[in-house]
Amino acid sequence: MNKITTGKDRLKIFTWHIHGSYLYYLSQGDYDIYIPVNEEKTEGYYGRGATFPFGGNVIEVPAAEVRNMDFDCILFQSERNYLTDRHEVLADWQQQLPSVYVEHNTPERHPTNTRHVVTDPAVTLVHVTHFNKLMWDNNGLPHVRVIEHGVSIPEVTYKGDIPRGIVVINHIQQRGRITGWDVFEEVRKYVPLDLVGMGTSGSGGLGEVLNPQLPEFTSRYRFFFNPIRYTSFGLAVCEAMMAGMPVVALATTEYATVIKDGISGFIDTNIEKLVDSMNKLITDPTLARQVGEGGRQLALEKFNIARFTEDWKNLFHQIIQINFHNHEKENSIHQ
Repeated sequence: MNKITTGKDRLKIFTWHIHGSYLYYLSQGDYDIYIPVNEEKTEGYYGRGATFPFGGNVIEVPAAEVRNMDFDCILFQSERNYLTDRHEVLADWQQQLPSVYVEHNTPERHPTNTRHVVTDPAVTLVHVTHFNKLMWDNNGLPHVRVIEHGVSIPEVTYKGDIPRGIVVINHIQQRGRITGWDVFEEVRKYVPLDLVGMGTSGSGGLGEVLNPQLPEFTSRYRFFFNPIRYTSFGLAVCEAMMAGMPVVALATTEYATVIKDGISGFIDTNIEKLVDSMNKLITDPTLARQVGEGGRQLALEKFNIARFTEDWKNLFHQIIQINFHNHEKENSIHQ
């Protein structure tokens, strides 16, 4: 039942709604994305939801009907997708389609020795940063790629009229040291900081600000602080940089290779130095605008949404063609 997509056809990608922001930016590409939905709205089966302004190319499919549809590629985004969901919603023949697993996170169980769940050499494993690829044990898979983030240019621009920093992290206190709850608590003793995100009301924060309203909300703050020790490069950081907002971050994971201290943001592993930098930004709006503009120029090049979606489209086409040629060889009369 699997067909081969030509250059003139529009790709049909099946995936689950796991990370709304990522799915939104992925959907800016020239392909159609099909997502399952069920009445219970369980993890991955939310459908489009009401938070993100998805276009018509994000198409809901009742979970029970997925196995009756044609797709060009399956995109896994979590261990549950890969180990459980596919067996529940995909037909056997669909599970043989070209497949990609996008790994959004750093390895949590052990920073260097955690083996990735994907062991099938036919599956292409995509990491969202080079640091993530470096740290995961990728099981010697032949097809391991990196596609760095891409975000749209926001309609709002940096204002910075509130002389405070803003932190945007969901459930920061519950996630603990990984997201830098202790760092945030220490820094806010010396620097005026506000905190937003899901589950932050009970942590001295302002609660959740929905993604469509977030750029306008954060744009008024003097700087964006990212206390996270050990996760992927956050989309909220990309968005802040794209808006011209100065970013202060720990010099860990991929942040150490992206942000240039004093030029496109402030970055260090010394918390005292970061506190000094934040207070400089609060007292010097001109410096804040200068550093924010440096970050914006970097973001326009590195996190270009056209590059991001083209990288994904090219990858989809490549693995579909590889699958087609392998299928031809397996069924050749000359074998």
